[in-house]
Amino acid sequence: MKLGIVGLPNVGKSTLFNSLTKAGAESANYPFCTIDPNIGVVAVPDFRLKLLADLYNSAKITPAVIEFVDIAGLVKGASKGEGLGNQFLANIREVDAIVHVVRCFEDSNVIHVDGSIDPLRDIETITLELIFSDLEILERRIAKTARAARNDKTQAKELNLLQKLKAHLEEGRPAITYSTEDEDEQGWLPEYNLLTAKPVIYAANVGEDDLADDGQSNPYVAKVRTFAKENNSEVFVICAKIEQEIAELDEEEKQMFLEDLGLKESGLEKLIKASYSLLGLLSYLTAGEKETRAWTIKKGMKAPQAAGKIHSDFERGFIRAEVVNYQDLLDCGSYAAAKEKGLVGLEGKDYVVKDGDVILFRFNV
Repeated sequence: MKLGIVGLPNVGKSTLFNSLTKAGAESANYPFCTIDPNIGVVAVPDFRLKLLADLYNSAKITPAVIEFVDIAGLVKGASKGEGLGNQFLANIREVDAIVHVVRCFEDSNVIHVDGSIDPLRDIETITLELIFSDLEILERRIAKTARAARNDKTQAKELNLLQKLKAHLEEGRPAITYSTEDEDEQGWLPEYNLLTAKPVIYAANVGEDDLADDGQSNPYVAKVRTFAKENNSEVFVICAKIEQEIAELDEEEKQMFLEDLGLKESGLEKLIKASYSLLGLLSYLTAGEKETRAWTIKKGMKAPQAAGKIHSDFERGFIRAEVVNYQDLLDCGSYAAAKEKGLVGLEGKDYVVKDGDVILFRFNV
C-alpha cells in the first residue's frame, strides 16, 4: 500500500512524515522545504505476528508494510506553476490513497501560508489544484478520443464519458464523487488515473491539549469531520509534534508516554486503521519455523487470489487452503491440536479469506 501525504506549507505535513517513517525529511518553518518527494517504508503494527512466531519458534517475522510519499507543500495556483508547480503531481498519481494533513491548531510562531486557520478553505485549495490537474489530463484524452470517435462507436461512447467527467470536475466536484452503473464506463475510469479519484484520509493536526479527547472540543476538527463524512472520506486526529516525540522512544517508553497522555494508540496506528478501512483491506497470516508473515489483501478476495499474493504458482496450481483463525490456533497451542478439535477448515476456490486467518496453501504446478 502506498500513501501520499499532501497539505499546504506549514500544516505539519513533513513533521508527520518524519515521525511516521523516521526517514528524516527536512522540516522547517518555511514553505517548500520538502522539494523532492521523500519516501519511507513503515511496518504495519500487528500484535498477532509475535504471538504466532513464538508459537512456531519462527526464525523471522515479516509484517505488512506501507510506503509513505511526502510531497512538497502545495499553494493556490500550483497546477499553473505557482510554488513548485506541477512537480508534485506525478508522485501523487502513483499512490493508492491521499493523506491530506489539515492544520487545526493555533500557533502564532508557525506561519500559515494564507494568514489564518481555516481547514475547509485549505481543503478546498488543494482539492481545486488536483481538479485543475485532472482537467488537463481529461482535455488531452478528449482531444485524442475525439479523432477516433468519428468512426468508432466504442470511442464515441468513451468520449461521452470524458465530457461528462470534465463537466463534473468543472463544477468543483472531485472524480471520486462521479458514479456510473455502466460497465464500460466503470472499466474506463481507473485508466485515467485521476488524482481526485483517489480516496482521501484527512489528518486533523491539533495541539497537544486536544489529543486526549480526540479533538472533540476543537471546532476546526468538527468541521473536518463533517466534511469528511459528507465526502465518504476517513478522518483521524493527530498531533504531529507529539508523534515526533513518540518516534524517538522504544516500544516500552512509547506505551508509557501514550498512557500519560491518555491515549490508547499512536497516530501511525490510527492512520493504518483509517487507510485499511477506506481501502477495504485486511491481513491474513502465514506461520512456520522459517517465517511468520502478514499479507495485505482486499476484503472479499478468494483463497486462490490471496495465495497469488505469495507467488503466482500458488494461485495457478491452487488445490485447497487449510485455514484456522489465529486466536483458535493460539488457544489450542499448536496446529495439530487445532486440527484435532476440528478448527482447521479445508477450503476450496470459493473460500473468502477473513482478517486473522492463518492459512497453509496446498498447490501443484
